[in-house]
Amino acid sequence: MTSEDHSMLVQFLKVLADESRLRILGILTSRGASVEELAAALSLKPPTISHHLTRLRELGLVRMRPEGTVHVYEFNVEALQRVNLLLKPEKLAQMANVEGDAWERKVLRDFLNGEELKEIPASRKKRAVILSWLVEKFDVETRYAEADVNVIIKRHHPDAATLRRELIATHLMERENAVYWRTPQKQNP
Repeated sequence: MTSEDHSMLVQFLKVLADESRLRILGILTSRGASVEELAAALSLKPPTISHHLTRLRELGLVRMRPEGTVHVYEFNVEALQRVNLLLKPEKLAQMANVEGDAWERKVLRDFLNGEELKEIPASRKKRAVILSWLVEKFDVETRYAEADVNVIIKRHHPDAATLRRELIATHLMERENAVYWRTPQKQNP
């Protein structure tokens, strides 16, 4: 889901979180109506109805057409169908990934200065993001001596021992007889 789709969905849900707007849409699904007709049907003042109609028109849920000297408002079912596509489970799942990716990018911005790790995060979740970034510095096909692992880690942070142990503990890397390798299933596509 694009950020534009995400924004549109949030706006849509905010606009529909108002009972009066839902009632207006309810009337407009069966017939077109003027501001005055809607005001009378809902016992609201015309300026209030106009305000709600403006919000609904911004999202394309309502269309206006002139009829003589009066504006008649109608429900636009196509707008609802577009939003319905965004509410499909796979689209909502994409939205979750976008937010996760944004959070990971923020963590990387907060803890990295270029390729240098400013500090090892105390938070387990933030540390996992940093470790995932760090393991990308190792090739999956290569076996490394401990000294080589330390050299690569020290390019990014002086505490190679802690980061090396964390990479092993989180199964991002494996170790046997002082030989280290990156775990293949953890490689990002």
